[in-house]
Formats: sequence, C-alpha cells, structure tokens
Amino acid sequence: MATVLYRLGRLAFRRRWYVTILWVVILAALGFASAKAAEAPATTFSTPGVESQRAFDLIQQRFPGAQADGAVARVVFVAPDGQKITTGKDRAAVVRLVDEVSGGPQVASAVNPFQADAVSKDATTAYSTITYTVQANDLSDTAKKNLENAAAQARDSGLTVEIGGTALAAQPSAGGVGEVLGVAIAAVVLLITFGSLAAAGLPLLTAILGVGISMTAITTLAATLGLSDTTGTLATMLGLACGIDYAVFVVFRYREERANGHTTEEAAGLAVGTAGSAVVFAGLTVVIALAGLAVVGIPLLTKMGLCAAGAVVIAVLIALTLVPALLGFWPRAVLSRRYKTTGRRIQGVAGNMGSRWAGFVLRHPWPVLVGTVVGLVVLALPVIGLQLGQSGDEAKSTATTERRAYDDLAKAFGPGFNGPLTVVVDLTDSARPKAAAATVEKRIAAVPGVVSVSPVRFNSAGNTALFTAVPAEAPTSQKTVDLVHTIRDDRPTIVAAAPGAAFEITGTTALNIDVAQKVSGALIPYLIVVVGLAVLLLLLVFRSIVIPIKAAVGFLLSVLAALGCVVAVFQWGWGASLLGVESTGPIMSLMPIFLVGIVFGLAMDYEVFLVSRIREAYVHGSAAHASIATGFRYSARVVTAAALIMISVFAGFITAGDSMIKMIGFGLAIAVLFDAFIVRMAFVPAVLAILGERISWLPGWLDRLLPNVDIEGESLSRQHPASGSAPEGARGTARPAPTGAQSKNG
Repeated sequence: MATVLYRLGRLAFRRRWYVTILWVVILAALGFASAKAAEAPATTFSTPGVESQRAFDLIQQRFPGAQADGAVARVVFVAPDGQKITTGKDRAAVVRLVDEVSGGPQVASAVNPFQADAVSKDATTAYSTITYTVQANDLSDTAKKNLENAAAQARDSGLTVEIGGTALAAQPSAGGVGEVLGVAIAAVVLLITFGSLAAAGLPLLTAILGVGISMTAITTLAATLGLSDTTGTLATMLGLACGIDYAVFVVFRYREERANGHTTEEAAGLAVGTAGSAVVFAGLTVVIALAGLAVVGIPLLTKMGLCAAGAVVIAVLIALTLVPALLGFWPRAVLSRRYKTTGRRIQGVAGNMGSRWAGFVLRHPWPVLVGTVVGLVVLALPVIGLQLGQSGDEAKSTATTERRAYDDLAKAFGPGFNGPLTVVVDLTDSARPKAAAATVEKRIAAVPGVVSVSPVRFNSAGNTALFTAVPAEAPTSQKTVDLVHTIRDDRPTIVAAAPGAAFEITGTTALNIDVAQKVSGALIPYLIVVVGLAVLLLLLVFRSIVIPIKAAVGFLLSVLAALGCVVAVFQWGWGASLLGVESTGPIMSLMPIFLVGIVFGLAMDYEVFLVSRIREAYVHGSAAHASIATGFRYSARVVTAAALIMISVFAGFITAGDSMIKMIGFGLAIAVLFDAFIVRMAFVPAVLAILGERISWLPGWLDRLLPNVDIEGESLSRQHPASGSAPEGARGTARPAPTGAQSKNG
C-alpha cells in the first residue's frame, strides 16, 4: 500500500493543477445540483420494533385526521394573584385569544379551556391546545405572528401567558459563534504547531472544501434518499475535525521528509506513502464505527452515521490527493522558518518535549500505567448510575417561554401532566367495543401512579379508542418509567376483563422510555461489532496480537471515563452551572452510542498514527525502547495538535443554547482529551515499555495468513533513503519484527 500511495502522492504533486481543478469542479457541480434539488424532508424520528412506535403507527392509520405530526402550541394562562381564571376579564381574555387564533392561518383547531375542562382545581391556571395543519418546520411566519400577537394582547389584560409545544420552539443550532471560535482556536493551534501561515492554513482550507462537498452531496441526495435537514449535522462535525487532522498528518510528514533531504516531489510522495497509509487505516476505523450505527436499528441514526462516514471518506481522499497537490503550489511556504533560512535538518530524538515525556514513561512505566488506569476508572464510576432518557422543555433555560409554560403546568396540574401516556385500544375483535374500551380505561386508571385519565375518544369506524393517562411523577422520573412497565406487565389481566380488546401505550414519554431501552440493548452488540472489526483491522496493520487489544482496552477506559463525566455534570449536576446547564436529568438515549461510535473512530486515528511511527522506527532497526522515544519524537507534537483541534471544534458545541447539543459537545471534547492525552500519551507508551519486544508477538500460522500492507513504509525507506546521515532512530537497517514466524514485513 505504501508504494501505491507514494506514487499517488507524486502524481498529485506533479499534476497539481488538474487535481485542484477536479476538486473545485466537484464542489461547484454539487453546489449547483444541491441548489436545484428538491427540498429535504422534515426530520422524522421512528423506532421500528418498539411498542410506542407500533401504537403511533396505528393511530396514524385509524385516526387519519388526528394531525399527529402537526405543530402544537399549548398556551398556558395564569391569573394574577388572588384572582380566578374562570371569572371576569381574565376569562374574557382567554376566550378572546382562542377565538383570534382559531381563525388564523394553518390552524386545525383551538380548544377553549372552559369547554374542555382544562382548568386547574384552584381555578388559577388554564391551558388551550392549538394544533396546526403543518409541521413546526413548515409553520409560516404569519401563523406564528398571529399566535404571538394574541398572546401579547392577553398579557396586556394582566394575565401571565406562556406558550409551550413545538409551534414556536426554536430549532437547536450546532454551536453558532462557539463553533466559529472553535475553528479559530484550531487555526491558532495549527499556526503554533507549524510556525507557518501556509502550513496552518492548508489543513483548514482542505477541510472546509471537504465539508462543502459532503454537505452539498447530502443536500442533493436528500429528497431521493430521505435525508432530513438534521442528517448532515454529524457529517459537518466529523468532516471538519477529521479533515483537519488528516491534512495535518500529511503536511507534518512532508516537512519532516524535506528536512531529511528529499526533494519537494519526493517528500510529497513519501508523506502520502507513509502518513497517508496511517490516514487510510485511521479513516477506515472511523467509517467502521459510523457505519456500525446501523446495528442500533434507528433509521435516523443509521442515515446520520452513513452520511458522516461518507464525509470521512471524502476527507481521506482529499488528504491523499488535494493536500499533496496544494503542497506543489507552496512547496517551501509550508516549511518552518528555521528550515527555510538555514536548511538545517532534524537532529536526533533528544531535546524534544515528546521524547522527554517518552523518556519519563520509559523510566517509570508501572506508576504511569497504574495511575492512568486508576484515574480513568475513578472518572468512569458515575456510569453505574447512568439513567437514559430524553429531556424536554424542562431542560431548557428559564428564559424560554417553553420552560416557563412547563413549570406553570407542573405547578397547577402536577409534575406528570407534562408527560401523559397515550393509550390506543384496538377493538377490531371486540363484540362490545365501547364497553371493552371503558373497561380498559377503568383498569388503567386504577393502576397506582396514574392520577387521572381522559374520556375515551373513538375513531369514525368505532374500532379504535384513544385516551390519555397522566402519571403522578415527571416524564423523566424513574417512577414514570416503572409505571409504564407496570401497565404493560398487567396487560394480560387488563385485556382479560375486556374480551376482544388489545391496547398499547405511546406518546412522547413512552417513546423516550422505549428508545432508551432499545439503545441500551444495542450498546453491547454495537461494541462487539465495531471493536471487533477495528481489532481485526489493527491486527492487519500492525501484525501483532497485543497492539489491537491494547488499543481496544485504552479506548474503553477513555470512553467510559468520558461518559462518567457526562453523567456527573448533566445528570448529577456537578459543575453544570459552569456550562450554562440550568436543569439536570437523564442522559440523552443516543449519547452512549454517539460517544462510542465517534470517539472510537477518532481514538484509532491517534493510535494508528502514533504506534505506526513507533513501529516504523522498530522495523527500521531501532531497539524497542528507542523506537518508543523515536515515535514520540516525531508524532507526539502532531497528535497533540490534532487532539487540540478536535477538542476546540467539539467544545464549540458547548456554547449552544440546547442542552442536548451541549451534552454532545462536552462528551466528545472530554473523551478526546482523555484518549489523546492520557491513553495515547501515557497508557500506550507505558504498556509498550513494559512488554518490550513481546509487543509484536504474532503466532506463526497467523503471520503467514495476513497480507503485507506495509504501513510503516519499509519498502519506501529502502528505495528512497534520506540523503546524508539519517536522523537518529529514524533510519537504519530494516529488520523483521520478532513475530512467531519472524516475518520480514513486521
């Protein structure tokens, strides 16, 4: 592989105009196609195979006019202190708002609270449910303005009016100014690392171009493949982070090869042949992790994973072709100032922060290993109390009207009022459908933990009934989770008293509970698939049993520690105020899957790049401990820069107003921090130092079966030696790694 990529790098360098124009044409063509493409469908979340989804689908089928997907506004009215919402001018203001809104555009219905018994027992609070004929994303500005003006008039009469639901809720944004700041910090890190504006700007330029190609491709295919407007969020995040990192790896290696005396074209070829090989396999691990999200069985998550995997593939292709092409335009501009002014070459492995740190670990491997493992295990302990779920308006800032509406309803009607359970009763086989539905309603109302049920509503055919059951506790409470399981467990007894009836529970609360359970059940299979495939890939790359296992163990330590920190902050509230989190609650159901999938891929980036440099030095003749020092001498700085870039990009999401996006940004940033600076920089060299020569052990029979991918570039070092004396530990007589069969390929 190294030889093939070497030739590709030289070809791209020589034909730089053709390569650059090709990528620009691809971007322009996709941009034109995306502008002409049909609009992306609205975001829909479905979870096949769970009860709440089946019940929702049945409602859609049997109640076609229910507008289950339409936008909803729940307008909450609170009377001034000492007054009743049911009398005088307060009642008149409520009725006036309902009348004004009901005649507005896109309104399907507006319920008068005094006719629907939507008034609290103390008569201080009432609410009106307004449904629309379109989804929230399609709600016109005129419709929103009509609702806002009516609410303003009601407030002028002295009422407190808040609006919950989806109609006016702001769509979550992915970081805004914070994301721009993250990219700016990444630029500063690159400038400090390379000491050259050209070298710092090239990775940013290629990464932005790659994200542009990825997003325009997603937009172009959105209508055809059913990709929603949120599908590309993950692709943008990973395309930018991986695109910068992969370009950094190639540019850094190009500078190194130039410092070793190679010509510009030769250095570009060698950079792609060596660092490019690491980029290919690092990218493959990310793609495996993202494509593996299909194991969970949630269509939206599968599409997000595949789109992000496509963005990573584009980042790899750009690193292998466009980066060497652009190096051809600025062959000297990307070099450090010292090299351009003196022409001095890299000297030895001493005097570098990376090699000094490696020397410390080599002298104290056991204390470093024990310290890192114990520290990460302690940070992971909160995972034991992990509670999965999905936060709603209660997690929003109190500055939002949705949060204030939630609090007013909980105060007036009880905490469970914001998360009612929808019960759909199938009466197709019942001889007495009305009596059977009444029996089911009565039995569920008698279950401990249910405070009230609504009147039964039948469809036009009379074969399906609907009613809601209000829990005593909040939607995210564990007692509400237990209540849903209790009702479902009592199903045989309930339907036995109503012959021919069958019921299922749905609604937002039930759906969140089912999704959490589905994700929890899929996490172990997902880990087995992703980690198993990546271990096989690393086995092929490094021809070692120990290295892939070490990589997997280190990853599990870092991701569990990161998840533990997420639980401590967002579920327990430790330091939550520092991140602007006003309300704690269960961890987003998809968070563990996101964290495992994304961080595993990124962790393998650092593993492949770092260990491949160590193994390259070993294959080229260095002793085991000297190889570790050499690998850190040449890769610690670039891995550190790459990790800081990732952390900066992800940390930008913490500034978002939405708690879910904050959680994702914090989790990814802290996971990269742990993996890059604790696992890869401490745990990995400590294990390598302890095992020494045994790290490359491979059974002879397996050594003969594995193909040689030559990621270390052994063939290139023989064919293209550095001019003059090689840097210490970097060049030497290539030798076979001490595997069971003494493979000459290492």
